[in-house]
Amino acid sequence: MNLKRADNFFNDVDFVSIVSTIKDIYTSDGTMSTLLDFERVLDEADLYAYKNWELGELVQGPNVGRYSVTCVFMWPKNLMPDPRGSKRLLSIGCKLIWAKSKIMVPIEVKDYEDFVPGTRYPKGISKPVWFVSIEIPLQLMDEIKEGSIDLADQKIDLDEIDDAYSKDLEKDGSREETQEQGGMGQQPIGSMPAPAPVPRV
Repeated sequence: MNLKRADNFFNDVDFVSIVSTIKDIYTSDGTMSTLLDFERVLDEADLYAYKNWELGELVQGPNVGRYSVTCVFMWPKNLMPDPRGSKRLLSIGCKLIWAKSKIMVPIEVKDYEDFVPGTRYPKGISKPVWFVSIEIPLQLMDEIKEGSIDLADQKIDLDEIDDAYSKDLEKDGSREETQEQGGMGQQPIGSMPAPAPVPRV
């Protein structure tokens, strides 16, 4: 995946597209099977041994190409996945692209003021996030599938993810991140150094 294609792709990730992705997964046995094969590669590469990788939320994919499958995952800004985990995937032939961005999500509706004027749609709020696109060769997925066992059940603390989003919003409410969040800053991991972990405040 080249950088130009990634620019357009990340711009298309929004709340509506995420809902559509989740719907497609639950209504298609083929999509679910592909996603399980995809995650099997991540597990076999010991990616989840690195901090925060297990907290990623699927927001796009799996997009099946002729030779590879691509998925895009999202994290709250202050739960950035450890960039060292990228090296595990790069070493077995995967491609990764990172992007620091924002995503608009609808707010919780409590009264009429929470709707966009003149509509029945809730107002949106911007959340700072990390996107990571992971592209895995189909051949690698097949090889690992043939020589691996089913993944064990994994428990993920969803409350931790929600708390992280809330903390990010509180920080944004006290100051505008004009310099830090001015651009999307995508970079292909294979050709440039991985971004440094976000300092904790």
